Amino acid sequence: MTRPRSEAEYLARLVPPSVASLDRRTLFKGVLGAGAALSVPALLAACGGGSSGSGSTSKTLTLGSYQSDAVPKKALQAQVDAFQTKSGYTVKINTVDHNTFQENINNYLQGKPDDVFTWFSGYRMRFFSSQGLTGDISDVWTKLSGFTDAFKVASTGDDGKQYLVPFDYYPWAVFYRKSVWQQHGYQVPTTLDEYVALAKQMQKDKLIPVAFADKDGWPAMGTFDILNMRINGYQFHVDLMAGKKAWNGPEVKKVFDTWTSILPYHQADSLGRTWQEAAQTLQQKKAGMYLLGLFVAQQFTADEQSDIDFFTFPAVDPAIGADAIDAPIDGMMMAPKPKNETGAKAFLEFIGSPEAENINAKNDPGNLFPNTGTDTSGYTDLQKKAAALVGSAKSLAQFLDRDTRPDFAQTVMIPELQAYIKDPSKVSSILDSIESQKKSIFTS
Repeated sequence: MTRPRSEAEYLARLVPPSVASLDRRTLFKGVLGAGAALSVPALLAACGGGSSGSGSTSKTLTLGSYQSDAVPKKALQAQVDAFQTKSGYTVKINTVDHNTFQENINNYLQGKPDDVFTWFSGYRMRFFSSQGLTGDISDVWTKLSGFTDAFKVASTGDDGKQYLVPFDYYPWAVFYRKSVWQQHGYQVPTTLDEYVALAKQMQKDKLIPVAFADKDGWPAMGTFDILNMRINGYQFHVDLMAGKKAWNGPEVKKVFDTWTSILPYHQADSLGRTWQEAAQTLQQKKAGMYLLGLFVAQQFTADEQSDIDFFTFPAVDPAIGADAIDAPIDGMMMAPKPKNETGAKAFLEFIGSPEAENINAKNDPGNLFPNTGTDTSGYTDLQKKAAALVGSAKSLAQFLDRDTRPDFAQTVMIPELQAYIKDPSKVSSILDSIESQKKSIFTS
């Protein structure tokens, strides 16, 4: 399949100047505290790769991975196996639960991180790189081909150097099972009123209208993002994430008012449920819809893949429309002083190759793959449609916890959004609390 012609233009919006030009603050001030490094769990502390540097002649390197779910874990292992066969290196994978990895990334990076590790593009990549906590891999990029300029921009730090090699990306949308919709005669909604009417009909049909989970803390961010971009537009999202807009202002209050109006159609008791468990309700035909990333397809069998479809969340304000979406990029980075720098860079060069991407594409139906040399002939219809969605979007965001400061996302937004879900009536005090903490963090 030919990659959408205008994708590079749209992906370039992932690193808007208004975010990229932010002043960087010292990572361990403010809410993280100077003693944060002492609390690193043994699980991550054991993953460290040391700091022998580029002079090492070892044929072993370590890889810290958050690919803990079965499908992406298998895909990564297949890539590692191919690299080991081709290069003669031995790669020791240290897999940590995705959520645990994210929550402890600060401690991990200031300790003894693995030679290479999985992470995200966007603000969070640039933030850590600006602190000297990740390694410069600009020389690796001179050996890579098949990436558009936009993907290179998304892998570049504030200093103009490259710090990440992308290996997949995925849009967020509202997913459903075709067979369920055909059975009930449902139609794709194009307005919020139609969306609500559809949810009400699903309730009458004894379905959970919207599968929902937030035990992990981040899924609800996707709901906030899409409502915010539908109500206030993409640029407001960028400015809000950059700390330039008030969380307790009328714009954000309108987002939460809208969210409160549709929250009753979401699966109950979401704070005790993982995204995978919510996905199973969709897979088991108990839920009618699920707002999530394309990776939701990983929870379906091969025979079920053709029964999955999606639509982009409908417009709320006709003047703003529905042409902005979240489309995060995942990648690999290197420690600032890896124990085996030569091996680390050889592995990163391989991960960025069409060969590695082809392995990934064969094993993971829940993602898209950025190298234009990737053989996408095996893409499912769902993946083809997802690629077209990315290509047609006017604006692409990187997701709330990637578009803002990591300390703000982790220590403020996760607990505050969960507090809102637990008791929406307290939204005013919650937004005041977010704004107060934002001011403290962004000026620390």
